Amino acid sequence: MGIVAGLDSSTEGTTVVVCDADTGAVLRQGYAPHPVDDETVKPGKRTEIDPQAWLLSLGEAAKEGLLEGVEAIGVSGQQHGLVTLDAGGVLVRPAMLWNDKRAQSAAADLTDELGGPAGWAEAVGCVPQAPYPVAKLRWLARNEPASAKRTAEVLLPHDWLVWQLLGRPARRTTDRGDASGTGYWSAEAGAYRGDLVQLALGHQVRVPEVLGPAEPAGHTPEGLLISAGTGDNMAAALGLGVGPGDAVVALGASGTVFAVHHEALTDPTGSITAFADATGRHLPVVQTRNAVRVLRGAADMLGTDLAGLSDLALHSTPGSYGLVMLPYLEGERTPHLPHTAGMLSGLRRESMKPEHVARAAFEGMLCGLADALDLLRGRGVQVGRVFLLGAAGELPSVQAIAPSVFGVPVVVPQPADYAALGAARQAAWALGVQRGSLSAQQPPHWQSAAFRLVEPGDELPSGSAVRQQYASVREKAHPGAFGQAT
Repeated sequence: MGIVAGLDSSTEGTTVVVCDADTGAVLRQGYAPHPVDDETVKPGKRTEIDPQAWLLSLGEAAKEGLLEGVEAIGVSGQQHGLVTLDAGGVLVRPAMLWNDKRAQSAAADLTDELGGPAGWAEAVGCVPQAPYPVAKLRWLARNEPASAKRTAEVLLPHDWLVWQLLGRPARRTTDRGDASGTGYWSAEAGAYRGDLVQLALGHQVRVPEVLGPAEPAGHTPEGLLISAGTGDNMAAALGLGVGPGDAVVALGASGTVFAVHHEALTDPTGSITAFADATGRHLPVVQTRNAVRVLRGAADMLGTDLAGLSDLALHSTPGSYGLVMLPYLEGERTPHLPHTAGMLSGLRRESMKPEHVARAAFEGMLCGLADALDLLRGRGVQVGRVFLLGAAGELPSVQAIAPSVFGVPVVVPQPADYAALGAARQAAWALGVQRGSLSAQQPPHWQSAAFRLVEPGDELPSGSAVRQQYASVREKAHPGAFGQAT
C-alpha cells in the first residue's frame, strides 16, 4: 500500500518511525531531544515549553531524507498538555505540560464546585487532576488573568502539531482519545462540555473538532495525508496491538493500568478514568501512586540497585517468609489514601533478611497493581493477558512474580517506541480508508511485536496465597479503604 510515518512528541523529545503500510515493518527511524529553554522548563512544580521546540525537534529527528517516500503521517503527543491561542491563532503563553503540578489546588476546587468526584464522573468520566487541561485553565484564570482573558482557543500538543503540519488551516482537529483526557469532553457522550470550560476559565473558548479513528485531519501543502493523531497512551495501545481481553500495566515511578473495553466506565469515586482509545472503543484507566519507586526505595535501603534487588528477591520464596510490604510510600490513589504511608508487616527474626525484604517489595508493588486491575475486572472488563510496559518489566523477579499475582499470562514486549508505531498504524489506516482498501471500522493488521509470554504455571496457587496475605495486612491497616475505592 505504501510507506507511512508515525511521530511521537514526548516530554523529552521526538521519535519518528517510518513503516511499511501493509505489514508495519520498521524501515527507518530517527530521534531528537526537544531544545531546552531553562527559563520555561523547570524541575518540580513548573514545567512548560514553547511549542516551537516540538517543531524544531521534529525537523531534527526527520532530517537526511527520513520521510522520503512517505505518503501519510500520524501524530502521537503527550497527553494533557495545554496550548492556549488568542483569537488570531497566536500563542498566548508557553504550553503547560502534563507534569506541571501548579494546578493541584485548582483541581481540588473544581472537584468541589461540581459536587465532588461523582459529579465529574457523571459529566465527563474523570475527576480533575493537576495534569488535566481543565485544571490548568482554572490555574490560568487565577494566576495569569491577562493570559486567561486573551485565551480564545485551546489545543492539546498533538492537536497543535497536526495543525502546524497542515499549514495552520482554519479547521482545528483532535481525536476521541486525546479529547477524553481534557476534563471537558465525555467519552461516554462523545461530546464537549462547554459549561465546564466556562466553570474553569470564566469564558468559552474554541475547541478542536473531534475526528473519528480513521478520519484524516487533512493533507499537507505537499499532499501528505495527516491522520487524526491521538494521545501517547492511546497510540501505545494501538502500536502494541492490544484489543478486548488485554490489559496493560505500565511500570513507571507510579503505576498505570488500563484495558480495552467496549463501553465507557464511569466511576462515582473517580478511581476509574473513562478515557477513549484510538480505535473507537474505550480505555478505562486506574492509576496508583507507587510502582517502581517502591523498588528503588527498597534497593536504596538494601544498598543495591534494581538488578541487585531482583537477584535478591529470587533467593526468597512466595510470600517473602511472611513479610508484607504495603507500597503506599507517596500515599495512595487506589485505594484512596492520600496521606498514608507504607509499611512492612510480619517482621520476625527469621524473616529479617535482605532477600525476604526484596521479595516483599516486588510482591507489594505487584499486589497494589493487581488491586487496580481488579477494579476493572469488577466492572466487567475481561482480562485474558497483561502487557507489561516499562524497563522494570524486564527484571527477572517481576517476570517471575507478576503472572501468578495477576492470575493471567504476562506479555513482555520487546522494547520499542510503541506510541510512534501506533501513530504510524493510524496513518496507514487513514490512508487505506481513503484508497478504499481498508474499512473504517478496523485498523490494519500489522505483524505482532516480538515479545516474551510468561505463564502463571505452577506458581498460580502461591500467587493467590500472596494476594490473600497482602489483602489481610491491607485490611487491618486500613479497614474498608479498598471497599471505598471500589
